[in-house]
Amino acid sequence: MSRELQDLAVRVATAAGERAATWRTQGVEVSALKSSPTDVVTEADEATETFLREQLLDARPDDGILGEEGDGLASRSGLTWVVDPIDGTVNYLYDIPAWAVSVAVVEGDPEPGRWRTVAGCVVNPVLGEVYAGFAGGGATLNGRRLTASGRTDLGRALVATGFGYAATRRREQAEVLLRMITRVRDIRRMGAASLDLCGVAAGRLDAYWERGLQPWDHAAGALIAREAGATVGGLAPGSRETEEFTLAAAPGISGALRAALVDAGVP
Repeated sequence: MSRELQDLAVRVATAAGERAATWRTQGVEVSALKSSPTDVVTEADEATETFLREQLLDARPDDGILGEEGDGLASRSGLTWVVDPIDGTVNYLYDIPAWAVSVAVVEGDPEPGRWRTVAGCVVNPVLGEVYAGFAGGGATLNGRRLTASGRTDLGRALVATGFGYAATRRREQAEVLLRMITRVRDIRRMGAASLDLCGVAAGRLDAYWERGLQPWDHAAGALIAREAGATVGGLAPGSRETEEFTLAAAPGISGALRAALVDAGVP
């Protein structure tokens, strides 16, 4: 069943990504602002989520839906699809090729820290990259098995992070960044959490952390990173990834990274 759910996630995410990429070539219109003037929603976000909902419910009408743009739909089957129609909307708006469609299916209470992620897919349509995974089945990129980095020295680690939209949180995150940048090889900020998590899965990044992620930001990417062998969770060892904190890292540096982040002032 998990593999079948993964295959469905791949199919609908890939189709949605193709549609979103086509709409991008036709021009992008901002349809709304969310939490701040920098937190935008495009017409393509809304249309892509509508497409995902229709495709998923057509295939599995008893499942629930939790998405970024639309109202949630309660599950009758115990499974809920957690979808981000366009992760990296600002990149999409500016035609920066670092945005993705993220689709995951979770079991149980659709709340990070309580759910069990069954399967997921993250698609970057611009680069033609399809990341996928299911619980206990490993993770792949375009069918090739992924393995997280074997890095053991934090000082030589390439890490990624992200920033929230609220000015106060951005300032706090920037202050942590200033304290961290001398403790690692370098830091990247690419603007799409799902792709950062998949970057850890692929070994392109040694680690990633961020505060303030929503469930749809990390549901699929966290599963893929975990299935590739990365350490994934919250700031405290053994905790789960949540809005409060999400970290994915090569196992050999996860402890040192957590300690460095606490020392750098992560609350």
